[in-house]
Amino acid sequence: MSLEVSRTSRLRATAHPLRLQMLSLLTGAELSAAEVARELDITQANASYHLRTLLAAGLLVVGSEESVRGGQAKRYRHPWDAPEPGEASGEASGDAPDGTSRGTSGDTSADPVADPTEADEEARLAYVTTLAAAVPARFAERQTGTGGVFADADLWVEPEVWQRVQDLVLEASRLVHASACPPRTEGAVRTNLTLAAFRLRDDARGAR
Repeated sequence: MSLEVSRTSRLRATAHPLRLQMLSLLTGAELSAAEVARELDITQANASYHLRTLLAAGLLVVGSEESVRGGQAKRYRHPWDAPEPGEASGEASGDAPDGTSRGTSGDTSADPVADPTEADEEARLAYVTTLAAAVPARFAERQTGTGGVFADADLWVEPEVWQRVQDLVLEASRLVHASACPPRTEGAVRTNLTLAAFRLRDDARGAR
């Protein structure tokens, strides 16, 4: 499978609200399908299906297995900072919403969403649509009275400024992913961070 096809498959795999939530859940914890089902209030069969989809796309790994009632239960985790297949170790490149990238979710310098040579338009749009839809859904679950940060910008800036912005955004994403705890860890708080930073075409209709 080519790197381009692999990235497209990853984008398609994450273009589903449940799978997006699973990646976040499995960033800070290693869980079985039964545990994921309980956390997300879905059936185990449904959880298993989505976990297999993410596993096949390379967005999950089996961290361990345990004996359960005579069988083996796999425990999954999301290696958000792992390099993509075909890339040298240390050259982080990603595509997962729940990880971090210079444009998506793994931890990356390459961006399959922004670069039209990396993934087909349908897969990119499906991923971005799912990512955007997560904001109002999670906003409805916000803890009121605790503050928050909201920003929107369609602005012209110097290239050096934009590079600095991308570096800071990536740093924030890496920090929150690297610090992820299992659900309900004592002293930890549940948070949301959804980011989308990308260049716009100079000749686009909305350009000012």
